[in-house]
Amino acid sequence: MSKQPTEPRTYYAPTGGHPPQTQLTTDRAVFTDAYAVIPKGVMRDIVTSHLPFWTGTRLWVLSRPLSGFAETFSQYIMEVQPGGGSDKPETDPTAEGVLFIVEGGMTLTLNGQQHEMKEGGYAFIPPASDWQVRNDSGAVVRFHWIRKAYQKVEGIDAPEAFVTNENDIDPLVMPGTDGAWSTTRFVDMSDMRHDMHVNIVNFQPGGAIPFAETHVMEHGLYVLEGKAVYLLNKDWVEVEAGDYMWLRAFCPQACYAGGPGPFRYLLYKDVNRHMKLPTFAR
Repeated sequence: MSKQPTEPRTYYAPTGGHPPQTQLTTDRAVFTDAYAVIPKGVMRDIVTSHLPFWTGTRLWVLSRPLSGFAETFSQYIMEVQPGGGSDKPETDPTAEGVLFIVEGGMTLTLNGQQHEMKEGGYAFIPPASDWQVRNDSGAVVRFHWIRKAYQKVEGIDAPEAFVTNENDIDPLVMPGTDGAWSTTRFVDMSDMRHDMHVNIVNFQPGGAIPFAETHVMEHGLYVLEGKAVYLLNKDWVEVEAGDYMWLRAFCPQACYAGGPGPFRYLLYKDVNRHMKLPTFAR
């Protein structure tokens, strides 16, 4: 079933730049053993990176596998100039990926088929896929790229590639919330082929996660729209559009969306696999 939103979606995207010498250094950036907050104000020109085989492109790295930080995934915000892109975007054949467009548009060629993607566009790319990206528009395109080493399971096929847009998907309303809390899910939760989910979580003003979630999934959480207070371990933190949060497994979490508009975020989590056990020498 397709759905046309009753109100326009908005998606925050960083533009870089450099602050003046008169700006205060104090910001909301936090890095702990349980969580990290990377506020939008730190995503400046000086902290961008570049990748092999990409032209006209820079990126902000929001998370990467690192001791004491993200363990299961990496997440980038890509910024591609008109005419830029890549014919060899992924150099790791074990990596699966999700692309989500937050500004502009681009052409994704996936297994020989072209897809014109625009804001709200979502693509799942299985490992070892043949894919290319080109910005044929006259404006900059910015998109999230979430990558994970796919965990194969004997007897289960890898998931298929697909391209969609969040505006074509009905959000699922959480029970007992009267629409104040919903999730836009791009993959069936019971589909065991998938070992990660990248969803969009939506709150109307006053909506809340009314308990401290404490669970095995690791999270990457990028605020697309609005503001809220978010419980991270023992701390209530104010967050707004453009902020990024990383939460390690079992970090207690909850939120309250105070308004005045919707609060929405792009959410990564690892799912549907056994917990890897340590191997001891015999």
